[in-house]
Amino acid sequence: MSKAPGTDAQSPAPHGAESHDAIRVLGARVNNLKDVSVEIPKRQLTVFTGVSGSGKSSLVFGTIAAESQRLINETYSTFVQGFMPTLARPEVDVLDGLTTAIIVDQERMVANPRSTVGTATDANAMLRILFSRFGQPHAGPPTAFSFNVAARTASGSMKVDKGKGQRIVVRNAVYHGGMCPRCEGMGSVSDIDLTQLYDDGKSLNEGALTIPGFSMDGWYGRIFTGCGFFDPDKPIRTFTKKELNDLLYKEPTKIKVDGVNLTYEGLIPKIQKSMLSKDIDSLQPHVRAFVERATTFSVCPECGGTRLNEAARSSKIKGISIADACAMQISDLAGWISGINEPSVAPLIATLRDTLDSFVEIGLGYLSLDRPAGTLSGGEAQRVKMIRHLGSPLTDVTYVFDEPTIGLHPHDIQRMNDLLLRLRDKGNTVLVVEHKPETIAIADHVVDLGPGAGTAGGTISFEGAVDGLRASDTITGRHLDDRASLKEKVRTPTGSLEIRGATRHNLQNVDVDIPLGVLTVITGVAGSGKSSLVHGSMPADAGVVSIDQSAIKGSRRSNPATYTGLLDPIRKAFAKANGVKPALFSANSEGACPACNGAGVIYMDLAIMAGASTTCEECEGKRFQTSVLEYTFGGRDITEVLAMSVAEAQEFFGSDEAKLPAAYKILQRLADVGLGYLKIGQPLTTLSGGERQRLKLATHLGEKGGVYVLDEPTTGLHLADVEHLLALLDRLVDAGKSVIVIEHHQAVMAHADWIIDLGPGAGHDGGQIIFEGTPADLITAQSTLTAQHLATYVGT
Repeated sequence: MSKAPGTDAQSPAPHGAESHDAIRVLGARVNNLKDVSVEIPKRQLTVFTGVSGSGKSSLVFGTIAAESQRLINETYSTFVQGFMPTLARPEVDVLDGLTTAIIVDQERMVANPRSTVGTATDANAMLRILFSRFGQPHAGPPTAFSFNVAARTASGSMKVDKGKGQRIVVRNAVYHGGMCPRCEGMGSVSDIDLTQLYDDGKSLNEGALTIPGFSMDGWYGRIFTGCGFFDPDKPIRTFTKKELNDLLYKEPTKIKVDGVNLTYEGLIPKIQKSMLSKDIDSLQPHVRAFVERATTFSVCPECGGTRLNEAARSSKIKGISIADACAMQISDLAGWISGINEPSVAPLIATLRDTLDSFVEIGLGYLSLDRPAGTLSGGEAQRVKMIRHLGSPLTDVTYVFDEPTIGLHPHDIQRMNDLLLRLRDKGNTVLVVEHKPETIAIADHVVDLGPGAGTAGGTISFEGAVDGLRASDTITGRHLDDRASLKEKVRTPTGSLEIRGATRHNLQNVDVDIPLGVLTVITGVAGSGKSSLVHGSMPADAGVVSIDQSAIKGSRRSNPATYTGLLDPIRKAFAKANGVKPALFSANSEGACPACNGAGVIYMDLAIMAGASTTCEECEGKRFQTSVLEYTFGGRDITEVLAMSVAEAQEFFGSDEAKLPAAYKILQRLADVGLGYLKIGQPLTTLSGGERQRLKLATHLGEKGGVYVLDEPTTGLHLADVEHLLALLDRLVDAGKSVIVIEHHQAVMAHADWIIDLGPGAGHDGGQIIFEGTPADLITAQSTLTAQHLATYVGT
């Protein structure tokens, strides 16, 4: 057969798949997004910028990543979906070209007290296999090295028929576990102060018990009254030894009260199961206060805090037990693993070594595998989550990062940038929400949202290359090359805060005088010991107000007015003006709409399908009873006040007709931290990370104390917002406060009166004071990594 002339010279026609080279978003309206439409190129690194609250997270996480996850969940069986969170479709017209989204966010790792860095990354699982194979003396299978599995034995009889008739055989079974029996794998034991459990001068019926929830009016009252182990009308101090032991320590015992089968259990085991076995931060505030008051925690004397029993601790490889290995700094553990040459488990050792090397590569080599996961900062938790993706063979997926440079020293940011580029170069789409100019600079594509925050944002201000952003007239473009200069004159300290012999975590017997009456910045690479010095070694009588990175807690019923305490004076003012109870002006109390219980929406649970919510028809989403809206203060009803922005409310409560100094003072603090645009009744669940950080800062500014300690207050802040933060810090110092800031941002370092630099490295390579002095002296000395990066930043 003859070919048509020129056919072999023609290139094949492109197929349809080649046209799907972008993620298309049309008409996104999630949170404050205003009908946003954007095309995001695939297999490139796209950075989303804009002031805090401009809509970055709403577009990236709330729209693109959320819809990708929802569609993936729908591919599972109905049975599996029943165990997964149900996700509603984002409010968007068209989402096209989506790929599988892997979210690496700043959420703290689950603060389960049994979760450690090792268990969260599977490194512990590989170590357990290694020790079960080669540990001497042999302790058992991998479960014998797990502090989450208890050792137990069982015995029983069974019928066996091997063709010669049935016979009964008695068997004993041993289940190997590594849990320390004394602390049950927690690493610490608690002692309970009995005086905090009851008033021994009263009887049970007189209300002797002071434990939250243990009321004589409910089931506990019926159990204590009908158990027969003691007289509930007898003062506890007159109990016999047996009666007191039954009240406090009796094992679970079946009893019958008024014909009902119940179980009686002593107070101590009951409290241990219901309160002490849970993470203290997950408890309700009044229960947490009781636990902190009634219990003292100390290192378990039997296992020394390793969580493991004697058998697991005694089994060793080259003189190292699994407890020793988990306590090592990960960079050291990686070296020890490399020295194990066992061909039979070569693949396991290679995988474990790759995992440990990833820790070092990502800047977390200073951690240890036994570090509780709940103690990691947001930035550390995010990087730990990254580890499982670095060696992944997956390509053509969408990685979504939320400010991956948080908690990183300028020296470490370049390392993070290299990791982001490596993920992109494997053929993945990388979406990054970021404020740091060092990361914005490596973007292939930039999407800038704005122009402002909240209702003033939610639109696309710029799309294109970094050079185009720099030349644009957007807030980000104007501030991208901002550089704070050194102060011409620094403040003189009014005193000093002495820290002597600090040895917490990796601190190496540190002595330091932190000056008072000035702005002091504590800096150093991640893991150098900054938080250990400031949060863990500060004198107890220093009068410190500490503002850390812990997330603020609140449901969709919580808002800035409730969180800051602003609603209390407002409710009282409404009540006084109208001669009614303050509870009427709370949507969580008597004033709530009865149809929606004050939520403003009616939720419909559709089982495995995403639940639907509709605006309450009775209150029209206002959350209050109609009768409550008839009461006014200054000519406004309560819903109109909650719909005001901070700036509007400040003007309203500062006016003569509605003057309310208590509310005005709180609003002034919110305005000081740059939240003037925020609606005071806006649900906390809709706030961005930066907004939540500043909301917490505004709340703590009202506390009494002469020393303020701020842990990375620039987290989530746009370049333009950093200027407002510096002005706020100056106002605090000028008002007579001492401000100590743990920070990596060079603008804050340059603005400091005094710098304390820790290092020189992380983990056991850090924990020393390597510089104390003014920023100018630090730059002149050029003796540390911080000095080199600060000198480059200010252009000297």
